[in-house]
Amino acid sequence: MFRLLFIGDVVGDSGCAAVRDFVPGLRRKLGLDAVVANGENSAPGGRGISVESGAELLETVDFLTLGNHAFDADDGTFLEAEPRVVRPANLKEDAPGRGWGVFEADGARVGVANVQGRVFLDDGLRSPFAAADLALTDLESSGADVILVDVHAEATSEKQAMGRHLAGRAQIVVGTHTHVPTADLGVFEGGTAYATDVGMTGDPAGVIGFNGDQFLDLFLGERISGLSVAKGPADLNAVLIEIDVEGRRAVSIERVHRMRG
Repeated sequence: MFRLLFIGDVVGDSGCAAVRDFVPGLRRKLGLDAVVANGENSAPGGRGISVESGAELLETVDFLTLGNHAFDADDGTFLEAEPRVVRPANLKEDAPGRGWGVFEADGARVGVANVQGRVFLDDGLRSPFAAADLALTDLESSGADVILVDVHAEATSEKQAMGRHLAGRAQIVVGTHTHVPTADLGVFEGGTAYATDVGMTGDPAGVIGFNGDQFLDLFLGERISGLSVAKGPADLNAVLIEIDVEGRRAVSIERVHRMRG
């Protein structure tokens, strides 16, 4: 069995620190063959990925996905230069970087694609379903043994629809963006492991990894200058998927949660 860990949205410095501290031990304890993480909130300000945060994460994990904040902390220079990072494939066609890619792990070729939902986010984007189809076609032709799709979306219904759309074609379909883990982990008929949202790797004392007092003021109608990242120790939220590579199907998915402090 091929064992892959997918880590939910890494938020700020404390999220990066949690990845750095937990992942080496998890590789040993869980017998991991590959680790993929969503790094779109990994910059110190919690929005985007910086050259520094991306490089730090890639010292510990094998591959990174992004989302709607992909270019908030970098103009795309890092994405163009680093093939181990993918941004949503359904952005405008001239967007920097790439929407899917492949890496080698324990003798297997792992294909990773990233798409962004449109409901409640940006309905001006190209269809994430068409983009996912295009990515899978290319990844299959490139000889990928395992295909993972990160669906970065706000609406649970859109993520579930994508899971059904890709059932039996991708081995892993996982949702990110809302930062709150869902309890619907399972394997669809056809061998696709699915979770609507993996959750975040950030400070649980805040609100979705950001300063809780500021978020509360925002919801109470107060004027605030901006949201800062919560500074406490981060929890790590992830899912562990086992894949039968020869059968090209996932056989299990389970939650992995680690707490710091």
